[in-house]
Amino acid sequence: MTMIKNRKIGIFDSGLGGLIILKSIRSVLPNYDYVYFGDTKHMPYGNKTQYEIRQLTINGVEFLFKQNCSIVIIACNTASAKALGFMQQKWLPKNYPDRKILGVIIPTVEIVAFNKKIRRIGVLATKSTVRSNVYKKELEKLNPNMQLFQLSAPLLVPAIESGNFKIARVYLKKYIAYFITKKVEAIILGCTHYPLLKLEIKILAGNTIIVSQDEIISKALSKYLNKHNEIKRHLSTNKTVILFTSKIFQYTKIISERWFASATLFLRPK
Repeated sequence: MTMIKNRKIGIFDSGLGGLIILKSIRSVLPNYDYVYFGDTKHMPYGNKTQYEIRQLTINGVEFLFKQNCSIVIIACNTASAKALGFMQQKWLPKNYPDRKILGVIIPTVEIVAFNKKIRRIGVLATKSTVRSNVYKKELEKLNPNMQLFQLSAPLLVPAIESGNFKIARVYLKKYIAYFITKKVEAIILGCTHYPLLKLEIKILAGNTIIVSQDEIISKALSKYLNKHNEIKRHLSTNKTVILFTSKIFQYTKIISERWFASATLFLRPK
């Protein structure tokens, strides 16, 4: 199938957390054109059913495809855990066979699975991601000897989305203390909202390795595009960024203006 030229890279997230992934990707791949959609109206995804997560993710990704994106990165761990497999195997071939969808979990797992310094690892994530056991399943495929400790943090995403970092830090102390008692060598930040608190997390965690997806996904995408020239050669290179959200919050505006000064934040049309 012939691929249309001047395609863009899409980033989908349940809220504003994916903006830090977009920021990181642009630092590595600055020339491409990007479209971001954060579904802030329906966040947090971590407390929803698998059916709800799947439908919301399909709606979000389809919106980005209609913005002429040829590849979409699902920056949301919950959506990656609960919807990505179905979409790649069944929904995409039927509806958009010339497009690609990538997630954030497998590149993250690959980083830690072969690190000889890590034997005990923690995953801080949403309820839904923890219940899916996706990190456990993927880690066991690559390194069955690694011990995994998971903890859900249902209160962090709403606090971050509202810009209430004072209360978020209170929750963090409790969450990180749990991992310290388990004597983990590394903690995976299993939600793309959490890197917004990475400095505080590193202070609380001391010498524990912090595995943050904003440091991983940009490199993984760069490698992927280099291996898939059939996608890469059709991407437009005007260095543009378009941001969409399903509901505009004050902190979303602050972050988008701080990181993407030349971009306009749009409310997604119904």
